[in-house]
Amino acid sequence: MTTPAPPAAVPGLRRNMVTICAMTATIMQALDTTIANVALPYMQGSLSASQDQINWVLTSYIVAAAIMTAPVGWIANRFGRKRIFIVCSAGFTLASVLCGLAQDINQMVLFRLLQGVFGAALVPLSQAVMLDSYSLQERAKAMSIWGMGVMMGPIMGPSLGAWLTETYSWHWVFFVNLPFGIFTVAGLAVFMDETRKDLELRFDWFGFIALAIGIGAMQVALDRGEQLGWLESNEIIAEMIVSVAGFYYFFAHSFTTAKPFIQFAIFKDRNFVGGCVFMAVMGLVLFSTMALSSPYLQNVIGYPIITAGLLLATRGCGTFVAMMLVGRVMKHIEARMLIIGGLLLMAGSLFFMTGWTDQTGVPEIVVLSIIQGFGLGLVFVPLSTVAFLTLPNHLRTDGTSMLTLLRNVASSIGISVVIAQLTEGSRRTYAVLSEHINPFNPALQMPDVRSLIDLSTDAGRALADAMVGMQSQIIAFSLDYQLVMIVTLCAIPLAVMIGSTKAALRRQAQAPEHAAVME
Repeated sequence: MTTPAPPAAVPGLRRNMVTICAMTATIMQALDTTIANVALPYMQGSLSASQDQINWVLTSYIVAAAIMTAPVGWIANRFGRKRIFIVCSAGFTLASVLCGLAQDINQMVLFRLLQGVFGAALVPLSQAVMLDSYSLQERAKAMSIWGMGVMMGPIMGPSLGAWLTETYSWHWVFFVNLPFGIFTVAGLAVFMDETRKDLELRFDWFGFIALAIGIGAMQVALDRGEQLGWLESNEIIAEMIVSVAGFYYFFAHSFTTAKPFIQFAIFKDRNFVGGCVFMAVMGLVLFSTMALSSPYLQNVIGYPIITAGLLLATRGCGTFVAMMLVGRVMKHIEARMLIIGGLLLMAGSLFFMTGWTDQTGVPEIVVLSIIQGFGLGLVFVPLSTVAFLTLPNHLRTDGTSMLTLLRNVASSIGISVVIAQLTEGSRRTYAVLSEHINPFNPALQMPDVRSLIDLSTDAGRALADAMVGMQSQIIAFSLDYQLVMIVTLCAIPLAVMIGSTKAALRRQAQAPEHAAVME
């Protein structure tokens, strides 16, 4: 028995309120992926935690959210989308308040786990609600609205977190969710319609446990790998073995059981598979560049945290403008052309970012950030629309949860790879450059240089070490931006996976099942 989605609602108060509530839920969850990062040093002292312990404030949330994203489709189909959306919104809000009230690191990690468990469903459910609330012809506009929350949350998170922490305290990083959570729960309870429940569904416990072990072990390994030296650590090796075993048993079980945990029918849709590929690329590019840009602006150029946050927010301005425009132009331009254009803009901005130094000025940073954000917006809305263009309604919630899971996993992999390369690249470059800092280097014997860097004095040696360290960091950052640029360029030929959106829209607009509209 399938669970059909309700027909799209006509414009009016109810649809507008459901849209607003879905957006607030999306923004809450998206913000919490990054907003706590800047508050970690303040939490560490307040909670009497070590550096290793305080990192679990981030890890616990990421792992819990990753594991619980996968069963969102089954849970919504079994118990009803409205009920689950309300429970998860209320649970996320309560867990946020508990995080703000935490007195020690054990309480904080426990409450962050709860926050991740309830928050995992917010993004896929909000996307499914938005898709069902708008007709086929308005779907690009709906995904533009929804995408603003998904994209703006991570971009604005560091700025908002820094401002709340410095103006009030780190507790308000979590308390800020309370008014939005109350509004979301009340609005959904009053204005959202319930979907049909499939009471005959049975939960595939073996498949879920195997997938949870695979994802959880992989996320922990990715998060702790850079600290522990990756495969030099027995812990990381053990976690990778456990992860591989979990995925092996999950796929072996799924391909041999009658009712697997994940409905693999979603991968029979060409457009959905294309959406999955590009969503993974988006997660990798968006979060890896964020992980690089913030420390670059603060540690290399030397901007204070508030200034760095404001500069990072300019990328959100570009994304916002693109999402406002792309919903209109998708009627006239194929989605794959918009995606290619967005990827080219992103790759171009990353190319110029490889030339950044400690002397890079604000105008260049702002312009490149806006261009990169515009490119992200050009990609995100079309792929969110295309992924569900031909996917059957009863698979929609499963599809949204899978896209969210892929984006989260790709972002974790991207962050881990660029940070690992940054650390190793900086170390290698420092070793190479330092070989040339010796009394026999003719450049260091020049009078103008020797008056500043005299290797016979402690001050001169310290200055030379600082300069080599700075140049090592700049080169390592440049190599990381180059890596992300190459990944972006490699994704462009994959746009051929996406079919013609104009033809699909014409065919579906003529289909009788899309003609029904209800209040």
